[in-house]
Amino acid sequence: MDREWNDNQPIYRQLRERVVAMILDGILKEGDPLPSVRNVAAEYRVNPLTVLKGYQQLVDEQLVEKRRGLGMFVRSDARDLLLRGERQKFLEEEWPRVSATIQRLGLTSEDLPGLPTNHRPAKSRTAENPPATAKPISRDPQEKS
Repeated sequence: MDREWNDNQPIYRQLRERVVAMILDGILKEGDPLPSVRNVAAEYRVNPLTVLKGYQQLVDEQLVEKRRGLGMFVRSDARDLLLRGERQKFLEEEWPRVSATIQRLGLTSEDLPGLPTNHRPAKSRTAENPPATAKPISRDPQEKS
């Protein structure tokens, strides 16, 4: 895990996000134990209650399970749950912006790196199918020119 914290969100949320990334990246697999609260607190110089709060969020989201006397472990379905959630979040929050930018720049599927070779060909730009245009930015009626 990265040792740097940013000021944009609480440390416990950042800790949760790092564990989520480790699960998605396959660093932590189903059944793997999470590092102990004490070890994480000492290594990253944060309050143990902060670590516990981040871990508790993972328990509440049913990504991690507590085993009395043993610690916390990644649940067997954690990666699948995360993938579903992250995909949905991407499609709802990020994809509309990405798609709008692609259209605004007039990019085709051939222009985009990393697409599989079996992608659908992009529609050609014609008079019947012009590129999408951006909405004009409305000005504040009280703003002076």
